[in-house]
Amino acid sequence: MTETILIVEDEPVQRKMIGSLLSKKLGYSVMETQNGKDALARIQSSNIGEISAVLLDIQMPEMDGFEALKAIRKYRPDLPVIMLTGSDDTNIAVKAIKEGASDFIVKPPNPAQLDVAIKNAIRLSALSRELTKMKRDKEGALAFTDLVGHNAGLAEAIAYGRKAAASNVPVLIMGETGVGKELFARATHGESKNVGAPFIAINCSAIPEHLVESTLFSPDKGAFRKAENGTLFLDDVGELSQEAQVRLLRLLQHKDIEPAGGGKGIKVNVRIIAASERELTRDVQTGKFREDLYFQLNILPINLLPLRERKQDIIPIAEYFIERLSASEGLLPKALAPQAEHYLTSQHWSGNVRELKNIIHRALVLSDDEVIDEAVLRQIHEASSVSNPIERRTTPMLHINMRHPGGHFKTMAEIETETLHTVLNHFEQNITRAADALGIAKSTFYRKIKDA
Repeated sequence: MTETILIVEDEPVQRKMIGSLLSKKLGYSVMETQNGKDALARIQSSNIGEISAVLLDIQMPEMDGFEALKAIRKYRPDLPVIMLTGSDDTNIAVKAIKEGASDFIVKPPNPAQLDVAIKNAIRLSALSRELTKMKRDKEGALAFTDLVGHNAGLAEAIAYGRKAAASNVPVLIMGETGVGKELFARATHGESKNVGAPFIAINCSAIPEHLVESTLFSPDKGAFRKAENGTLFLDDVGELSQEAQVRLLRLLQHKDIEPAGGGKGIKVNVRIIAASERELTRDVQTGKFREDLYFQLNILPINLLPLRERKQDIIPIAEYFIERLSASEGLLPKALAPQAEHYLTSQHWSGNVRELKNIIHRALVLSDDEVIDEAVLRQIHEASSVSNPIERRTTPMLHINMRHPGGHFKTMAEIETETLHTVLNHFEQNITRAADALGIAKSTFYRKIKDA
């Protein structure tokens, strides 16, 4: 992506000179305003990420640079602002930094110094935003505005999410693996009246059957007790055993946990958000999932579309990961070449956002230039068979040898173990795909592979 710099300078000659330096020599996109009030209006009317940094002159009529800086900081505390002045007075520089400026440049700016100042300010701002987001997430205060694509492909889902956040009814989130169901659940919690209360996430497919009772329903240490007054997120809820489904149904109906040995139920106050990547209505038809539980959970259903059905989100998400991962890796942000953008939007993305993040991360590390081109993305992407459904379909059939090298037959247990590992390796350790291919539940696959 090409960073856009907003120049705020009342002198036309200086404004034109700085704009030319940024666009023609340093390769930035440029916006221009002639005073602080116009700059603030431009920032307020722009989308998040549209303006990467601000070059703000100090000496201006009506609203000087310090007044404008204060107003910008109040509205957009994350936006990097570099102050410009014709004076080299160190007291002014100190005041600018204390007021929240990212840096201080004396006019006329040195091109190399200005370029370094802008890049450092953008990188530190990205890191600060990510730390703030992590802090909000930890505090259970993540919001829908933290979700990339909130004003595009996710708009309809978020409209339902906000209605869900305003109530306390159970929510069922449907969507393929990697679309961000847990992140969406966290945002629903973060915009609810339970904001700041516990958010406990449980992957139902990863719980061994003999630990379901203690993991979920223990009166002392179970997930429902840990999530008291907050939200319990049950991912892969369709993998719960019939017995666990009965316990969950009772809890939803009576708002209490019945002790395993019987006795008086223990009241709980927990909001339930469940999720499944598989269509639960089919499990209801086959008897795997209780119909009455399905209707209890499905009061407010939300469907998260796969990435291939919201292509307008692909580039914003890719650019977000470039910014975030560059900050975490200590790298300067890189731009996506136009051909690279076209390549990303033309792909199927069977692994959705999770797969896209992995590709971008590898491209950032492997790209030697400041621009990520199509060739790098294509090489990385095609090397991953998970992201290439055509290649997967044309992969030769897998064979399991039923005999030992000595010629005698293997036991059924040995054949099963070899089958599990072979299929898991074929799907590059993706247990969901491996279990689906074998027609067994993920919890069963976990147990069998663990016992093997």
